Amino acid sequence: HKSRKHRGQVSAGHGRVGRARKHPGGHGNAGGLTHHRTLFDRYHPHYFGKLGMRHLHMLKNRDYCPTVNIEKLLTLVPEEVREKALAGTPENALVLDVTHHGAFKVLGKGNLTCPLIVRARYFSQQAEQKILAAGGRCEIL
Repeated sequence: HKSRKHRGQVSAGHGRVGRARKHPGGHGNAGGLTHHRTLFDRYHPHYFGKLGMRHLHMLKNRDYCPTVNIEKLLTLVPEEVREKALAGTPENALVLDVTHHGAFKVLGKGNLTCPLIVRARYFSQQAEQKILAAGGRCEIL
């Protein structure tokens, strides 16, 4: 450290005029609205102020509804179960509860080639039509 070198020198290398004081501009984000305003406006615009409306007592659980598409339904089960399902008939259709695989709603993207009994909390209209067309059934939990 240079402090040993500066012993005996009056200002220790900081000059006589400005003085090396501890925090001349304030600690941290001090002065964002006053003496450091140009810095905040230039490098951090919109740092101050509010935007939009507040949602008081937001309960995110009520909006929680993970989805799965029809084309992915058979990927939720193991390979040997999948082969049985593909060879199955509407009488011995595979029962697939998508809530056990983390989905609440079944959506209609893709095609279904084998009959499935699908259990979920919600079905889109398209998904329901495609499941029924394949000889399966939709069961709402």
